[in-house]
Amino acid sequence: MSRVGKRPVAVPSGVTATVDGQTVKMKGPKGQLQFVVHDDVEVKLENGQVKVKPRAETNRARALYGTARAQVANLVEGVTKGFEKKLEITGVGYRAAMQGKNLQLALGYSHDVIYPIPEGITITVPKPTEITVTGSDVQRVGQVAAEIRSYRPPEPYKGKGVKYVGEFIFRKEGKKK
Repeated sequence: MSRVGKRPVAVPSGVTATVDGQTVKMKGPKGQLQFVVHDDVEVKLENGQVKVKPRAETNRARALYGTARAQVANLVEGVTKGFEKKLEITGVGYRAAMQGKNLQLALGYSHDVIYPIPEGITITVPKPTEITVTGSDVQRVGQVAAEIRSYRPPEPYKGKGVKYVGEFIFRKEGKKK
């Protein structure tokens, strides 16, 4: 059984939570989010806490209810604090800049990569070699960061490319004479 799933998710003050069937909705200062829980998982709102438990003792239900609890906890954190991913650009001439509502990336190609910023996501460029992706939905923030990284993933020889801050790049030795 999941140990994470047994803990209830506390709904802080300033956040309104509603459970309508299998849909959990959260509304807070950073916006509103919703998540549809799988049918094998039962979700209830009691005393300002969202409780999640499996409907049956099947492997699938036991596997899903810990995940459902984590998703609900992410909704609460998203509408209160929000989520943030930082990216770092390494390489001579590699840089990023904001161009209206688009992110312009110079990554060593013959052209600049223009990335349109999706709704609900905020991208800032504090330095030409740093990108900060923020938003209330953890899945969308991670997806946008992964898409930006995919334009030029870090390579193992010189470490050039776009990487997450704190990501370890396994470095290889070049060819020998």
